[in-house]
Amino acid sequence: MLTCAYGAEGIVKDNLAASGWRLAFSRPGFVTAKHDDNAALPKDIFIRTACHSLGSGKSGNSDELVDRLLAAIDPVAAPFDQLHVWPRDRAPIGRFDFEPGVDEVSAAVASHLVHRLGPERLRCAAANEIAQPSETVLDVVLVDPSHWFFGTHTATTLPTRWPGGVQPVAPEYEPISRAYYKAAEAIAWSGFDLRPDDLAVEVGSAPGGACGRLLELGLHVIGVDPAEMDPRIADHPRFIHYAARAGDLPRRIFRGAKWLLVDSTVKPDATLSTVRNLIQSRDTSFQGCLITMKLGDYERASQIPRWQAEVERWRPRKIEVRHLARNRCEVCFAVAF
Repeated sequence: MLTCAYGAEGIVKDNLAASGWRLAFSRPGFVTAKHDDNAALPKDIFIRTACHSLGSGKSGNSDELVDRLLAAIDPVAAPFDQLHVWPRDRAPIGRFDFEPGVDEVSAAVASHLVHRLGPERLRCAAANEIAQPSETVLDVVLVDPSHWFFGTHTATTLPTRWPGGVQPVAPEYEPISRAYYKAAEAIAWSGFDLRPDDLAVEVGSAPGGACGRLLELGLHVIGVDPAEMDPRIADHPRFIHYAARAGDLPRRIFRGAKWLLVDSTVKPDATLSTVRNLIQSRDTSFQGCLITMKLGDYERASQIPRWQAEVERWRPRKIEVRHLARNRCEVCFAVAF
C-alpha cells in the first residue's frame, strides 16, 4: 500500500503498472497494488510512503477496527518497534490551507492503538515517533476515519522514518509562510551538511519562509527577490536582501556561498537556466543546490527526465529528485557538487 499527494495517484498508478504491478483499491492520495513475484516495495518520485499490506478494516466502531488489526498482525513476528498512524491526504496540498500529516483524528486513533496493542505488540511507548534505521514500523493509514489499512515497513531512508513520510518539525517561531516547511524538509531529505555561519543564497526568497528556516539553523542568508521581505527577515542581522532578479546581479556577491535554494514562480527551463548560470560562474563555489521545479499539473512530470539530463551536464556528484510531502504540484531537485 502506498500514499502520495492528493492528485498524484494517477502518475503513481501509471508508473506502478509499467513496473509489473497490478492495481487494486485506490482513493485520492492512496494506492494499493499486487505483484506476482516477491518484489521489493516500489520506489518512485511521487510515492511518499510504501508499506507491505497486512489487510484492512471498515467499521463505524473503532474497537472493531482494532480487533481487525490485531487479527491481521497476530501471524506477524512482533512486537513492532514503532507505530505510525496517519490519514491519507484529504485535499490537494495548500487548498483550504490543507497540510499533510498526523491530524487530531489519527492522533486519537494512535493513542487508542497504543493502549490496546500494549507492550506485547509494541516496543514504543508512544505512536508517531521518528523511527531509527532498521526499526520495524506498524503502519495504519486512515483512508477514512472508519476505513483503516494496515501494513508494515522497515525504516531506512529519512522519509521512511517519518510518520506518513511527513517530517515532524517544530518551528521556533510562527513561520512567515509554508515555504519554511518546504525548506526544512528539503534540507533534511537532501542530507546536505548545512552548518551555522555557512552562507546560503535563496532565489525567490520573498516573503521569507525558507529564509526563516535557514536563519533558524544559524546560517547567513542572501535573499534574491524583487518583492519585499517580511520585516522579521529583512531586519535580521544575518540577512541581506537584493531586490532584483538573480540574472541581473553580479556573480561576485555570491562569493563564499555554499548552498543555493531556488523556489521561483517561473517555468522549470527558466529555473534551470538561472541555476546553471550561477553555478558555472568563476565567482561561485556552491556545494549543494535545492531546486523547486514547478509542474503546473502532474502530466508535466514526463519532463523530469529531460530536466535531470540537463542537470547531469553540470557534472554534479549526486542528483536526487522527490515530490516532497510539503510540495504542491512541483518536485525538488537536490544537487550536490
